[in-house]
Amino acid sequence: MSVTIIFKIAAVGIVISVLSQILKHSGREEQAFLLSLAGLIIVLFWIVPGISELFQTMETLFTME
Repeated sequence: MSVTIIFKIAAVGIVISVLSQILKHSGREEQAFLLSLAGLIIVLFWIVPGISELFQTMETLFTME
């Protein structure tokens, strides 16, 4: 896992928060919520493979054979 994933997550967070604030001030709270949910799902799709890799590494590390 590289450091660029952190920058990607930060960029998505900034963009989502700005767009969410714009939508909230224009009276579209439902769309702002859906936008935040979509941002969360995008970030989870980026993070889940890294977490899976971490658990596989720990499983091989602590395998007692």
